[in-house]
Amino acid sequence: MAFSIAPLLIHNDAVPLEARNALRAASFAPPEHRTTELEAAASILYRETDLDCSEARELVDLPPGGTCS
Repeated sequence: MAFSIAPLLIHNDAVPLEARNALRAASFAPPEHRTTELEAAASILYRETDLDCSEARELVDLPPGGTCS
């Protein structure tokens, strides 16, 4: 079983509010929309923190190799 810290990020004040909102939306989104919300959260983390794209994607439980725009 994999462990995801994405749910914990929702409650962490060090995470940008916009990213927390995207993570919250992902947790309530139907499965076909969940990835879109997680990608939005990863992009926000990439833009607003010192994480590189692969780190941001990993934090929100997305596979490596995608982009953060």
